[in-house]
Amino acid sequence: MNDLDYLREAIATAKAGMERGDGGPFGCVIVKDGRIVGRGNNRVTSTNDPTAHAEVVAIREACTALGDFQLNGCVLYTSCEPCPMCLGAIYWARPDRIVFACTREDAADAGFDDQLIYDELPLPYTERRIPTEHLLREEAQEVFDAWKAKEDKVRY
Repeated sequence: MNDLDYLREAIATAKAGMERGDGGPFGCVIVKDGRIVGRGNNRVTSTNDPTAHAEVVAIREACTALGDFQLNGCVLYTSCEPCPMCLGAIYWARPDRIVFACTREDAADAGFDDQLIYDELPLPYTERRIPTEHLLREEAQEVFDAWKAKEDKVRY
């Protein structure tokens, strides 16, 4: 199989999930060494989980299958350009590559517009639409200090 075949698998996963009523028309497969190790489709509305986007579902499945919290050596194929949340999750998972089909403009045209998030990200938290307060930094910093001193931590 090649990139086009795996991308077609992601698109078929999107269609099947949508037709089952799982959620929106998004699908993702993650491949390592020529084998699909993770598969996900959007399940936001069926699970009442706003984080259950196709890429996040696939990342969780792949990491479980591989027994690792990173996707080194993997390629992530997704039916649509990842949204900001999914892109963040993908960067944390660290696959080797991302291959996508539809663009974020295509998603917006279908009613899935993430532009508000793209607009909010560069703003200072004091200027964002959702009121955000900054409290207890010193107390929380103690936990970071303990992490820095922890000798048996798993770095990521």
